[in-house]
Amino acid sequence: MTTGRRPKARLGSLLAALAITGGALLSGLPAHADEPSAGSTGKEAPRVDLVLDVSGSMRAADIEGKSRIAVAQQSLNEVIDALPAETDFGIRTLGANYPGDDKAQGCQDTKQLFPVGKTNKVEAKTAVATLRPTGWTPIGLALRGAAQDLGKGETTRRVVLITDGEDSCAPPDPCDVARELAAQGIHLVVDTLGLAHDDKTRQQLLCIANATGGTYTDVRSQDQLTEKVKQLVVRSSDTYAVTPVKTAGTDKCESAPVLTPGVYSDREKFSEHRVYRIPVKAGQELRASVSVSLDRPVARDYGVLLQATSTGGQELVRGTDAGSGRTDVVSTGLRWSTADSKGYASATPSGSPSGKPETTVCLVVSNSLAAQAGVQADPGLPLELTVDLATASPAPDGPAMGLGRGWILLLVLTLAGLLTGLLFGWIARWRIAVWREN
Repeated sequence: MTTGRRPKARLGSLLAALAITGGALLSGLPAHADEPSAGSTGKEAPRVDLVLDVSGSMRAADIEGKSRIAVAQQSLNEVIDALPAETDFGIRTLGANYPGDDKAQGCQDTKQLFPVGKTNKVEAKTAVATLRPTGWTPIGLALRGAAQDLGKGETTRRVVLITDGEDSCAPPDPCDVARELAAQGIHLVVDTLGLAHDDKTRQQLLCIANATGGTYTDVRSQDQLTEKVKQLVVRSSDTYAVTPVKTAGTDKCESAPVLTPGVYSDREKFSEHRVYRIPVKAGQELRASVSVSLDRPVARDYGVLLQATSTGGQELVRGTDAGSGRTDVVSTGLRWSTADSKGYASATPSGSPSGKPETTVCLVVSNSLAAQAGVQADPGLPLELTVDLATASPAPDGPAMGLGRGWILLLVLTLAGLLTGLLFGWIARWRIAVWREN
């Protein structure tokens, strides 16, 4: 029937118009390039050596009704199952083999349970399952052994120490060993996790972590242990390609260290702010992020703030993150370009090759953290700051059709709604026409 064919033709034309209009509008939206994968860098694999205390005290059943060794074994099983394919992983024990009373011999008891490398998960979990609490606690000697297990390289390698007590075999004192390893410049970070909660153990594990730029965690449950070790393994994958440079922020911008693109480590006290200076040239975009490791119990309802300000204190942009009280890592970031300055940032004459002046941006890291009762406030919490300068991307009110991204999207949705309404109108008219003819 003629009446039915004409609306069908119009219907096809409307569908084609809708497709063309939507495609043309969407093509005006800014495109985002894919990030290069970590595996494409060609650098050495991330390397992690887990050092597990298997001394006699690990028999104590005081974690959710289970023994400390059982909790550690179950956590390690889950960690091994979740290991990233690219990570070289190994396990070293201390106090696992000598059951006698000769302290001199017991204090030599540390050995590699599973070599650092690509992990056969069945073999690794089988080896962990055979462990039984046995002997002494030679932490210092085990740390030296772990450094040998990991070998030397250009990238950061991590030791994850799980123990329920202080070293019972010093010398060597484990704090001195940690300082010795840090002084060698071998890019070794030691993260410590304590299954016992006495002050002496806590002080020793904090000292080890502090000396190497690592973190300390006071473990209270199996889930917490599992999640923390998984985080540290993932962290080794995220940061192994770059060794953070130690820096020290100040409380004022004029005396703050000047940072160039890179990764930096620092420590920040509770409820403190640290300031750093970043020169940003015309046409550049500052991209910065900060991660604060909560390596001891903190009060709930805390947060971390990262601000970019002018040298006069005018806020340019900020990023925030809030926590829930878990021992974890809190991270946030920001982006800012000289095109966004609106006259607030101060320019310096030592400018870019184009002759345009560069802008000094003050990067401020603040926190609203508070320690739980009885928790030591010193040293400060470890933080890692990443700074990058890239070619500035178009601002939200940039050249794309003279409109911001939000307005473009609104326009797309409005036109799509209009065309959809027209489409359904034509369909309704066609159905009425067909009904009348029949």
